[in-house]
Amino acid sequence: MHAENRLHPSDLLWPLFVTDGEGVEEPIASLPGVSRWSVDGIVARAREARDAGIPCLALFPNTQPDRRSDDGAEALNPDNLMCRAIRAIKDAVPGIGILTDVALDPYTVHGQDGLLDEAGYVVNDATIDVLIGQSLNQAAAGADIIAPSDMMDGRVGAIREALEEEGHANVQIMAYAAKYASAFYGPFRDAVGSRGLLKGDKKSYQMDPANSEEALREVALDLAEGADSVMVKPGLPYLDIIARVKDAFSVPVFAYQVSGEYAMIEAAAAAGAGDRDALVLETLLAFKRAGCSGVLTYHALHAARLLGA
Repeated sequence: MHAENRLHPSDLLWPLFVTDGEGVEEPIASLPGVSRWSVDGIVARAREARDAGIPCLALFPNTQPDRRSDDGAEALNPDNLMCRAIRAIKDAVPGIGILTDVALDPYTVHGQDGLLDEAGYVVNDATIDVLIGQSLNQAAAGADIIAPSDMMDGRVGAIREALEEEGHANVQIMAYAAKYASAFYGPFRDAVGSRGLLKGDKKSYQMDPANSEEALREVALDLAEGADSVMVKPGLPYLDIIARVKDAFSVPVFAYQVSGEYAMIEAAAAAGAGDRDALVLETLLAFKRAGCSGVLTYHALHAARLLGA
């Protein structure tokens, strides 16, 4: 009766990994219980999400090595994995939302989120030009929410303008506004096939984990450029950032409970250090308490089923 916050399946977004082929399920060793699915499998997962009350899927492609390049051109292919998955889900489960990742790391041979200059430094403005094309490609395929995760400066405004000009005024932008250069991303990079490719690090464009005032400046910029909602990533180590963003801006704030966080919960449960169901629900409730409108979590289906039981 006195609970100040409640968790519901509608608070959850389910990240899913798409791979090539048909009838394919590829378990990810560093993410126990999570697999890459071919498009037909992703459609089946979309039906499960709908039936469990999950309102939105977040898609990430595991691009074939021969389709990766220095310039990430596969991101602009209207028949790439992401676009095929979007269309298949919308045909089969039209009522579920689709959030799509906009960044070049799944498409580059070097694993960086943007284009590189001769010195190996990620170049901001040239990258934005490709991100615009990637966003329009995904919107044309049927994406409901474009989520730029690249952390290039000015990309939200450029993408918003392009979406408006191309007739996609109702496509939302959820900006990865405070994305930290974190040690918790390793299993995700395994899932999209970029860990072994990554040259250097991403500290020149992702945020310093020591900084919180910078997060507020980054969020303010993305909102001024037209973001409909913002994301903080990772999640649990940055609950203070989530709370500060919500207090400062009173906009929809989402958190990404990233792959390393998921893997730690699974490892703790496997070691008998805690009850899996209780760990999952308590951590997700922490995001709501901090001010989140929703959470991207690999535990989404499991949690939704627990909440609906």
